[in-house]
Amino acid sequence: MVSRLPGTTLEADLERENAADTLLSSIFLAGGLVLSQVSLLTGLEPYTIQNWVKRGFLPPPVHKKYSRRQVCRLFIINMLRDSMQIDRICRLLSFVNGRLDDEGDDLIDDSTLYLHIVALVSRWGDDVPTAEQLHAWCSEVLADYEEPYPGARARIAAALEVISTAYLASCLRRRAELLLAHLDE
Repeated sequence: MVSRLPGTTLEADLERENAADTLLSSIFLAGGLVLSQVSLLTGLEPYTIQNWVKRGFLPPPVHKKYSRRQVCRLFIINMLRDSMQIDRICRLLSFVNGRLDDEGDDLIDDSTLYLHIVALVSRWGDDVPTAEQLHAWCSEVLADYEEPYPGARARIAAALEVISTAYLASCLRRRAELLLAHLDE
């Protein structure tokens, strides 16, 4: 099943295990990405990305290069902005990783968080998961997560459920709009 990675312009075979990680690893082989590359990967205008950095939604680039962690944070924000307001997205990400402009207090690397999101999204295919399924899947993707303190896993699992549900809502909204467009034909 080739489809677009959430929050990106990239296509990948989501049925292939570790497809997203393999793709991201190849993109970051030479190190960080410049703003124009990040803009191409996200479909976001450069000024939007710069504004989000200014507003503290992610740390500033180092030597004008964005790291994999920063780009994955952008992917997450981008995938959620159709269904959530930006301040709510940032509050959700802060729930997991504290200050968004400081990676030192993160419970989970944004790259790892993004890969967990992709793993969840790839499970549901065309079916809408139940709340129970989604809850179980979130626990499963975090099975190998080592908590820095008790309760961290539960905190991340709760955020993953919100993120997955919000992304699913935006996918369903797009599907409804396509169906409505067919009615108008």
